[in-house]
Amino acid sequence: MRNKIIFILAFAGLIAGLVSAYIYGIEKKPQPPAFNPASNPYAHGIYAEGIIESYQTTGTNINIYPEVPGTIARILVSEGQVVKDGSPLVLIDDAVQRATVEQQQAQVAFAVASLKSAQDQLDKQRRSHELEPRSVSQNDLDNAENVVNVAKANVEVMRKQYELGQTLLSKYTIKSPTDGVILSINVAVGSYISSQGAYGTYTGAFNPVIVMGTSQAYMGVRCYIDEILISRLPQPARMDARMSIRGTNISIPLEYVRVQPYVSPKIELSSQRAERVDVRVLPVIFRFDRRKDLHLYPGQLVDVYIGEKEEASGGTGTRK
Repeated sequence: MRNKIIFILAFAGLIAGLVSAYIYGIEKKPQPPAFNPASNPYAHGIYAEGIIESYQTTGTNINIYPEVPGTIARILVSEGQVVKDGSPLVLIDDAVQRATVEQQQAQVAFAVASLKSAQDQLDKQRRSHELEPRSVSQNDLDNAENVVNVAKANVEVMRKQYELGQTLLSKYTIKSPTDGVILSINVAVGSYISSQGAYGTYTGAFNPVIVMGTSQAYMGVRCYIDEILISRLPQPARMDARMSIRGTNISIPLEYVRVQPYVSPKIELSSQRAERVDVRVLPVIFRFDRRKDLHLYPGQLVDVYIGEKEEASGGTGTRK
């Protein structure tokens, strides 16, 4: 009986092993890729990593810093909002400066009143001197004129200080320097900001209070070309480029805008920091039409291939 049980268990184990070997030996077909990797569309194209920016005729995105330090009292805009030149964006607590301006205004009023009193005294002494020259000495008349001149100068000083105080008070309202769209707001009500900007909790560095871009029909793409590839760049009139959106099969043609003619240390686009390598790059800027059917945003990394435009020759297209 015992031997029979052993044979049955051994046979069951053999069957289980054969079934397991068959199941695990079945080849599973790999799933198709969600998207095809970016490929070079040019015979001798140059690859570069690019970053999408708001399109600017010069420079990059608009970084806004305060001119005076203080605590944020109100934020008047939201991210993605289109604003006009001069529109108020952020209000900084101005209680101390406003009190200072009110004090300066009172000082102006006091200086004006003092000037009027000195002028009245001078006028009285002049009339008395005209009626009877011996009633007022020339020394007293000269002293009265000097008092009036000092009072006039004091009024001018107080008014200049008041105007300066008003100008400084206006700095507590951060305004838009141009027409554009709000890309990011890096502060909250109650945050303290200075001329360095706002402290970033996640980055541990100081960031601009607000980052703005332009709300034009174009978006820009900035590429950094390695210095060893600069000699392979086509002439601007012959330059052609395409960018691939990561995670998709979408390829978009780019229009050449300009080259920043200064080779600078390479920047890691994902962190906006200089890399710890001795590599220098040439910035090249392109642009493309903003499409409503694509969700593209400034700061997004893309793959860019730069080649040379095709030239028609004898009715057929050839690439030079």
